[in-house]
Amino acid sequence: MRRFAFIPLTMTLALAPYFSFSFAARSQEAEHSNARAAALTVSVVKPEVSAWPVTIPASGRLAAWHEATIAAEVTGLRIIDVKADVGTSVKKGDLLVEFASETAQAELEQQQAAVEKAEADLEQAIANADRARGLTGSGALSNQQTAEYLVTERKAKAELASARAALTSAQLTFDRTKIYAIDDGVISERSASLGKVVTAGDELFKLIRQNRVEWKAELPIKRLADVKEGTAAIIPTPLGDVRGEVRLIAPTTSTDNGRVTVYVTLHPDAGMPPPKTGILASGYFEFDRTDALTVPATAVILRDGFSYVFILNEANQPTVSRKRVQTGRRQNDRIEIVSGIEKNDDVITSGGAFLADGSVVRVTEGTETAKKEETK
Repeated sequence: MRRFAFIPLTMTLALAPYFSFSFAARSQEAEHSNARAAALTVSVVKPEVSAWPVTIPASGRLAAWHEATIAAEVTGLRIIDVKADVGTSVKKGDLLVEFASETAQAELEQQQAAVEKAEADLEQAIANADRARGLTGSGALSNQQTAEYLVTERKAKAELASARAALTSAQLTFDRTKIYAIDDGVISERSASLGKVVTAGDELFKLIRQNRVEWKAELPIKRLADVKEGTAAIIPTPLGDVRGEVRLIAPTTSTDNGRVTVYVTLHPDAGMPPPKTGILASGYFEFDRTDALTVPATAVILRDGFSYVFILNEANQPTVSRKRVQTGRRQNDRIEIVSGIEKNDDVITSGGAFLADGSVVRVTEGTETAKKEETK
């Protein structure tokens, strides 16, 4: 049988204040624990003032500085050897294509023989003409015969000149059975194929001269007042920045978008692969440097199409305030803040995506604010 202990009413009333105090203390401790559990851990830094260059963003395609077309200059010859392909680096004078030369060789030899015959005919004509001139007035030859010898001499000279011209033409045809690179560069296109019978003018290769690639950046007319020949330009890439300078500004605007093409000569750093043509690249033009108030890129939060940063409020229980800012230039992992904060503000750099205006936070050790409070 269970036994029950009965507490007198007077003792219960006496212990009531103790239980009330215990419950209140536990309630306050729970609230304090919940408040600390609700606090987000953040990092804080001061904005930095740095000298940054003034830039104008632009985009455009990479294209060859000059692209040379290498074409056939003969008709009816067959390709028997192709020495280059797309991407091949060549030097001026390197052999690219060779045609079957039997026909050209035969024609050349035929014209050489024709020249020798014309030279022999001229020698005989000159001898007859000299003899006729020596007998003039002696009565041994009639005037008609003398004239015929002199005309024959002139014809022989003309025939020799014609034969020599035909020989030169045959020599050119023979020389054109081999196609050479007309400049240093890289082969960008190849149409030549083994066994193909060509016609004069058929394109065989396209060559990027000097392997020079330039950026055809497009700018609105109102920005042309800032950009001039020699203005520095930079195209950021994963392997590093490709630098260049303005070579030429087009004299006309595009009928499609009303923009002006700016031709930028690129100078990639040593060790970087040369830029590839046809790529749409974004970059910027660089001018004089000015002071910029900058924060880490992680401090800027995009919401509803606007940029915000969170500022730490000085209090026993730190909270944050959300401020709308106007951003400007970007460089590596930092962003310029044009307006919205002061250089003495404590800016939240991590955890901002989970904050709201008035959120309670806990500053991580090692940040500027934490260090400041340790010294107090």
